[in-house]
Amino acid sequence: MTPAGRRILVVEDEAAISDAVAYALRTAGYQVETAADGDTGCRRACQEAWDLVLLDLTLPGMSGLDLFRELRRTHPTRPVIMVTSRADEVDRILGLELGADDYVTKPFSPRELTARVGAVLRRMSGSADAGSPPTRLAAGRLVLDTETREVKAAGTPVRLTRQEFDLLAVLMRHPARVFSRDELLDRIHDGDGVSTDRSVDACVKRIRRKLETAGGDPDLIETVYGAGYKLRAATGGEGA
Repeated sequence: MTPAGRRILVVEDEAAISDAVAYALRTAGYQVETAADGDTGCRRACQEAWDLVLLDLTLPGMSGLDLFRELRRTHPTRPVIMVTSRADEVDRILGLELGADDYVTKPFSPRELTARVGAVLRRMSGSADAGSPPTRLAAGRLVLDTETREVKAAGTPVRLTRQEFDLLAVLMRHPARVFSRDELLDRIHDGDGVSTDRSVDACVKRIRRKLETAGGDPDLIETVYGAGYKLRAATGGEGA
């Protein structure tokens, strides 16, 4: 993917950081605009077309987390990279579990951030590349669309975070294949996000719970003790 034509909104109240990031991204070929407070950022992020939003969590006016929740409500698949000075792992986990596509802590280099932006955009557009696998995957009454990033269980929409969706998609692309936790981590993480065996187990647990709540089969994801996880053979019709 080339940056040409890709529109990025930078929501950051520190002028020096905003200017440096915008300059680096424009130099790389992206079209960049900025917002310096939460209210303006929310209006622009939700009402205009963007390929990616860089979002500082600490903003005047509406907080970054509230802005993010509103953006996920209006545009659930729009890529978001959270930027914050909070280095605590709890904050990083919170951002990722809410569905952020990546998380960068200050201080960071504009060059690093530009690389993160490219990685997220490549990942999000991968399903549209020529020769890519089918975008619609089904297992029994579970249906997943990698293009719209929508999931339905027995006809009921299931809202998954970025990590949960990517993990489920990996298993559904390769039914019956056993994936180790390390393999799953390699496929669902970019950058320095949460990366432990426990995070994979927690992710699987959340997916199962959400599938069950929607009326689907939580046991579709099977634990293979001592090895990892696989998608077991499903029976029944699709729940599109």
